[in-house]
Order: sequence, then C-alpha cells, then structure tokens
Amino acid sequence: MVDAVLVDVARTASGRGKAGGALSGVHPAELLGTVIRAVVERNGLDGSEIDDVIAGCVSQCGDQAMNVARTATLVAGLPEQVPATTVDRQCGSSQQAVHFAAQAVMAGAYDVAIACGVESMSRVPMGSANTGGEPLAPLAARYPDGLVGQGVSAELIAARWKLGRDQLDEYSARSHERAAHATATGGFAREIVPIDVTDAAGTVRSHSADETVRAGTTAQTLSGLRSSFRTDALAARHPELAWQITPGNSSPLTDGASAALIMSGERARALGLTPRARFRGFAVTGSDPLLMLTGVIPATERVLRRAGLSVDDIDAFEVNEAFAPVPLVWAQEFGVDAARLNPRGGAIALGHPLGGSGTRLLATLLHHLEDTGGRFGLQTMCEGGGMANATVIERIDR
Repeated sequence: MVDAVLVDVARTASGRGKAGGALSGVHPAELLGTVIRAVVERNGLDGSEIDDVIAGCVSQCGDQAMNVARTATLVAGLPEQVPATTVDRQCGSSQQAVHFAAQAVMAGAYDVAIACGVESMSRVPMGSANTGGEPLAPLAARYPDGLVGQGVSAELIAARWKLGRDQLDEYSARSHERAAHATATGGFAREIVPIDVTDAAGTVRSHSADETVRAGTTAQTLSGLRSSFRTDALAARHPELAWQITPGNSSPLTDGASAALIMSGERARALGLTPRARFRGFAVTGSDPLLMLTGVIPATERVLRRAGLSVDDIDAFEVNEAFAPVPLVWAQEFGVDAARLNPRGGAIALGHPLGGSGTRLLATLLHHLEDTGGRFGLQTMCEGGGMANATVIERIDR
C-alpha cells in the first residue's frame, strides 16, 4: 500500500467565538484560505499538484454555506482546476477530512491533498444549521426517554465515572497552565499562521496568539462558576446529576481554521519535500448518542489495534477537551500518565472551533513530537450524535 505522509500542518491562533473576538471580523472562507495558502506557499508547492481539498465544517450555513471549502480554495489563490468539498462529522469534521485525504493517497486515488477545517462561531453561531422541523418518530421510538445535548452528556459521564467538581476544575486549570507555558516558550510559534485583523478602532494588526488562553487560571477561580446546562426540567429528569459543567471546565466558543498537506511518500520525494510524519492508523466509531462523549474510548481501542500498537507505545495523546470529563474518563479507562495527555493544553484553553479542531489537534501533536523527540502520537475526538475519530501518526526523523 502507498505510504501517506504529513508534510506540513498549520493553524490560525484562536479567537473568541463571539462579537468582538479577534477573528470575528474575518470571513470564514478567508480564515481557511489563509492556512491553505500558507501550507502551499511555505513548501514551494505548485497548486496544480493538488488533487483535492477536503474541509471540515459543522454549521454549513450563512457565511459557511455553499461548500466553504471551494470558496476558501479560490480565496487562497489555488488554480481553478483544484476541486474542494466540505464534510461534516460534527466536532471531528477536519479529523475526518484528514482520514479521507490520507486514505485516498494510500489507495492511489490521490497523490497530493489538503485536509483542513474551519468554524467561525462568532459569525455562524453553533446550531445555526438546525432549522427545526418535524420530530422523527422512528428516532423517538428508539430513544423513548429522549436525547440530550452534549453539555448534559458531560454531566452524565461525570456522574457515571464519579468525577467531582474539584477534579474537573483542577484539570481545566492545568489545561490553561500548559497552554500558557507553551505560548510563553514558543511551543506554538511554528504551527500558527499569523493573520491580519482590523480592530474596532480600525487598526490593522497581526493576530498570532490564542485569545482563549487565560494564564493564571486556578481551580479556585473556576470553582465559583455556575452550571451551564441545569434547568428545572432537566434537574427533575436527572436527579442523580450534580450539575458540575460550567464555562470554566468546557471548551469556549471559538473562531479558527487549520490545514494539513498530505501526499504519498513517493510524490514528496519527487517534489523535494521532506515528510514529517506518516499515518499509521485510522478509526471511526459510533457510540451511545445519550453518552455521546464516550466514543473516544472504543475509537482509541480500535485505532491501536489497527496500528498494531499499545497505549504504552504512544508518546503523546491529544484527546479533545470538549468538556473536562472527556479526557478524564478516557485517562481512567486507559491508565495513561497525565504528562502524556494534552501536554500543551487542550480545547478548554486553546478553544474548539468545531470543524477546524481536528487539524488543530494534529498540528499541536506533530510539533510536540518534533520538539520532544517522540515517535508515536494519537489523537481522538468525541462527536455529536455519538461518534468519535482516532488517528495515529509516526514522526519521521528529518
């Protein structure tokens, strides 16, 4: 089988996903076009070499409608003959884009592809694509007690795994501490593509640092925040819940984009490019849509099995921090040393721009492996509706 390699991966710095956020004045196609153009130009790649651009995006409406991948490809200045498509696997959309691109290369269908993702949650708020409609009777029949949102799912798994509020807030404070340290020591410098933004005063400046990281965050400061998802109706339905999920132990609404340049090892050599990692395993799985955040567990088991590796073989794990219970439950199940889990912080600090998060995790994982000399990295992400992706990469010595 053809070797699929990762030549480059980059991202924008995060912006708060609400009015006034650093990236709220930038069209999502421009956000995505910026990182696409960056991975092409900094590798001296002729755009006509690209067989396809595959982008993840969750809310495909408003500014993100009409195949935002194609719009961004044109904004990036790529040749008109380069096609593009947009995929939605909820929070794992750009990780799925990576899978599709790498698998197409391995199958011999593509030689060069870009996998990427974007979400502008300030301009296209979460849930914008949900226009309501008739209730689905077959779904109601299958789940007569009804389904809940992800925040309530986070409460349910915290209760099932007996996670206390102190644990959730301590973990979240550590995410900010690690991300702040990585920022201060230049750990994110190579993966971030600066983007010009115009502030409220009309001043143009370069945005190159994650706006969502709060240095100095402590568990004590987080402990005063109130529950985000408790309502009287939900409390009556779930009397077992302590209602511990708050804005402080959840990922914030975020704007951002990221992109990865993927190709066959043979084409990379022909183009004079040096691969930085190879793809060793892929997995995607469905899980209980009520406990929809637990899919990372079977997805991890499946990808390790397919890669022929064990947990002990992996040098660093990126488990998306949609909510603090997700990585904590995952770590309990696999017995992983906390030092190897989200070593540069995660989405609680760095933000979670939905469709752009999968390739963001990949960027952070690759650069951490390169900076520490690690060999194998695994990333996994829970997804709405009860799904999860998992990916294993192997760093290549350069």
